[in-house]
Amino acid sequence: MSLSRTAVVVGAGFGGLALAIRLQAQGVQTTLLEKRDKPGGRAYVYEDQGFTFDAGPTVITDPSAIEELFAVAGKPMSDYVELLPVAPFYRLCWEDGSTFDYVNDQAVLDRQIHALNPADVAGYQRFLAYSRAVFEEGYLKLGAVPFLSIRDMLQAGPQLARLQAWKSVYGMVSRFIQNEKLRQAFSFHSLLVGGNPFATSSIYTLIHALERRWGVWFPKGGTGALVRGLVRLFEDLGGRLELNAEVAHIALQSGRVSSVRVRDGREFACDQLASNADVVHTYAQLLGEHPRGQQEGARLRKQRFSNSLFVLHFGLDRPQPQLQHHTVCFGARYRGLIDEIFKGPGLATDFSLYLHAPCVTDPSLAPVGCSSHYVLSPVPHLGNAEVDWEEEGPRYRERLFDYLEQRYMPGLREHLVTSRVFTPLDFREQLNAHLGSAFSLEPILTQSAWFRPHNRDARVPNLYLVGAGTHPGAGVPGVIGSAKATAGLMLKDSQP
Repeated sequence: MSLSRTAVVVGAGFGGLALAIRLQAQGVQTTLLEKRDKPGGRAYVYEDQGFTFDAGPTVITDPSAIEELFAVAGKPMSDYVELLPVAPFYRLCWEDGSTFDYVNDQAVLDRQIHALNPADVAGYQRFLAYSRAVFEEGYLKLGAVPFLSIRDMLQAGPQLARLQAWKSVYGMVSRFIQNEKLRQAFSFHSLLVGGNPFATSSIYTLIHALERRWGVWFPKGGTGALVRGLVRLFEDLGGRLELNAEVAHIALQSGRVSSVRVRDGREFACDQLASNADVVHTYAQLLGEHPRGQQEGARLRKQRFSNSLFVLHFGLDRPQPQLQHHTVCFGARYRGLIDEIFKGPGLATDFSLYLHAPCVTDPSLAPVGCSSHYVLSPVPHLGNAEVDWEEEGPRYRERLFDYLEQRYMPGLREHLVTSRVFTPLDFREQLNAHLGSAFSLEPILTQSAWFRPHNRDARVPNLYLVGAGTHPGAGVPGVIGSAKATAGLMLKDSQP
């Protein structure tokens, strides 16, 4: 293929990498510009004293989407990365000491459901059938289809209405399931993509069917190993990755993108530009000198944004055999706590946590006889809670250590080797995330599909978006799906 067309992709997160691979594989000479010293975006990697800490995400739920990236490049995935199965998918824990192992074995699930409420065994089957129907319509059919016009939305309307998309995830789960713990177990998934289970469209129940279909996986060597594999694939295809290349300005000529300028003054001319950066940052800052950037930036600032996260990475000098790879630690409150996480006005005094113990699956992520971990606490974004994280961060870290030591990891501090935190302030400063939001726009129905920022800008014909802020949304399958949608547009638009 001719390499006469050129593209620049801003940001080397999963969305940017997946898009760059698709473009380069089709003969578009693509340059990937990354602000930080390593690729990955939110999937950054920290190394400290022999410990490897994935910044996240750490739950891989659609390996077929990743395999497809290697297939379009004509390469076997096994040459670049190995995915390891995780079982159980998650261990769910409550403060009364009860647990639920979420597995892909129906008989084992049924036994656990029956122990909590016998009537919910049949209810779960009806929920699973609903979730699979949503998965077919919302993910397989629409997940990689760009919604560029209201007509696209109207065409999807009958299916969305039939699936009662206006109902919340929790509301839909509650239609089928009576037991409160089971309602939590089958509604928490929307939190993985920045969605409030009590406000997010029931379309997001598809995550449950997605996991049941393909399982939960973890890359050997950590999520960073998957990032490195994708970078190697991109470079093997002839793509160019520039690190420490923070884009400062998008230049337009005659209403079209002509080039981008990075902070050190270098200019990169291109026929097409796609941004994997935060959508508000893209418009308000990178395109801020142009009326389109000012208008769209102002409009986006009025939208509802997802919660932020407080992430605490830590390494211990001994393994933790009592833990599973993924543990969800439910606090005493569910609805009330989630309400505070999404609305503020302050930092809750209780927690619901996700605890990551990757050495259960891959011991190579810590020195021999040790274990690496992170614990993730959903917290309000910077616009919903006025928290001085420079002052509060160390205190919050100690509160989390207290909680984990008391309930899940006895003697934690005695065996602590190293720790580091990543706060909402870091999401804003290091990732340019508007208000420190960890997942961009909140995935409510009126901010999904056509209502979300489009994969191609409506006014600047060669400006495109990819990643969590555009359709279909956050999460690894979501941003890889956005790359497929955006690549399709860019390749079609670049045809003579």
